[in-house]
Amino acid sequence: MAEQEFDYIIVGAGTAGCLLANRLSADPANRVLLIEAGGRDNYHWIHIPVGYLYCIDNPRTDWRFRTEPDPGLNGRSLIYPRGKTLGGCSSINGMLYIRGQARDYDSWAEATGDDAWRWENCLPDFMKHEDHHRLDAGGDADAAHRDYHGHGGEWRVEKQRLKWQVLDDFATAAVEAGIPRTRDFNRGDNEGVDYFEVNQRSGWRWSTAKAFLRGAEKRDNLTLWHSTQVLGLELEQGSETGQGGVPRCTGVRVERGGKPTAVRAGLEVILSAGAIGSPQLLQLSGIGPADLLREHEIPVIHDLPGVGENLQDHLQIRSVYRVTGAKTLNTMANSLVGKAGIGLEYLLKRSGPMSMAPSQLCAFTRSSEEYEHPNIEYHVQPLSLPAFGQPLDDFPAITASVCNLNPTSRGTVRIKSADPRQAPAIATHYLSTPEDRKVAADSLRVTRRIAEQPAFAKYSPEEVKPGLEYQSDEELARLAGDIGTTIFHPVGTTRMGRDDDPMAVVDARLRVRGVAGLRVVDAGVMPTITSGNTNSPTLMIAEKAAGWILGGE
Repeated sequence: MAEQEFDYIIVGAGTAGCLLANRLSADPANRVLLIEAGGRDNYHWIHIPVGYLYCIDNPRTDWRFRTEPDPGLNGRSLIYPRGKTLGGCSSINGMLYIRGQARDYDSWAEATGDDAWRWENCLPDFMKHEDHHRLDAGGDADAAHRDYHGHGGEWRVEKQRLKWQVLDDFATAAVEAGIPRTRDFNRGDNEGVDYFEVNQRSGWRWSTAKAFLRGAEKRDNLTLWHSTQVLGLELEQGSETGQGGVPRCTGVRVERGGKPTAVRAGLEVILSAGAIGSPQLLQLSGIGPADLLREHEIPVIHDLPGVGENLQDHLQIRSVYRVTGAKTLNTMANSLVGKAGIGLEYLLKRSGPMSMAPSQLCAFTRSSEEYEHPNIEYHVQPLSLPAFGQPLDDFPAITASVCNLNPTSRGTVRIKSADPRQAPAIATHYLSTPEDRKVAADSLRVTRRIAEQPAFAKYSPEEVKPGLEYQSDEELARLAGDIGTTIFHPVGTTRMGRDDDPMAVVDARLRVRGVAGLRVVDAGVMPTITSGNTNSPTLMIAEKAAGWILGGE
């Protein structure tokens, strides 16, 4: 294939990539190429909310990564889903709209020395693409809501189309345990309990491919290559004035239709391949820790030791309670009549269990009084199962999963060879610090305190998992290692930072340090993980980056 040239090449049509493609191609003078390794998002289970069960660990929609055996998980290895289709993780994730806390973004400003990352300066980027249901005609927005939310943007936020009495009562129990009710988790302080709001439209999943790519794809100046594997970056020694001889990224090498080809970028290459894919591509291309590159006989173009370091994720610890006198999905879905009713409700109303996000009820609170801010998050579901992908239990139950919002454990993403088709080694290092083990133990105690409150005690809850025999800090921390699982929020592996920070991969404007013409725009640039679900913060990052790119920064 003959070499082609574009102004901008975006690697990855996921959460960040779809928004960037939309924004950069809005100017017809910009020639934009968007490259996605996965296929089109024409698999029906992508669009039905409960279909995440059939998309995760499915080669049609998921990279199907696995973690290295983890000492913190007592030697276990976990599946590590990452979207491999248009929309990326937004096509297979939980659809939960959570921004995090204001202090998250203020800490990014401190880490980078750039006030552009402060909460008050990130809020407009969240609002720019938002389409919040409470601001619809006839919506129930209050005055404060209008100050924090947008309407008319591409990213739809709606109420869930279901209700469970057992979850209502768990929420009341949480209030009895000292957690306030809230109407909005997204004003900078997310403490409280309520149902999650979701990225859906009328009972269908609303991915970034639908939101940002559908209309933009028709533009003459936007080219989409799906089912195209990026093999590496094209790099040349820089000779432009002001570049100081640093290498410049001039394009990418891809395999398309079974044939290799090179594509040039006149202005920039933008990596939006995610916190696993972007550091892998950098390392494969000779940008990363020099010792790692030499180990795999890759020429060192730029020794950048932070590439693939600083991996952070939210580890969830699932408590299962058997209940009596409550309707749960376990009892509904374990009969042919129940399954038929569920399917009929979705067919007629786009509501009920088939419209369910993976979690319904949310709570943010503190694991102990020593914390001044909420440091744990609950995802509560009216169901239980032994493990993801397995059948529901045959008894009525709920699951209250709790995660540490601000883990101090850090992992790594490192290539295993120079072969771009070989998955990298993902070492999560969960529960590797005393602080994280203590939060794990304390958070399980908070779950028990909620379950003991009168509003929930009427269901005679029995703690099936982990079991009341685990009581001490040591027992609960070891138990967390036995049952903890990822909540699918990897970030931080190409983190931004100050110029004098040797482990920073990108600067405050997300430009790769020491390489011209190359930027990273995805969850990997987060210095620290947000205090909540990470999809919409990644979209905010892309919105901010698009403005900088178009402004020539």
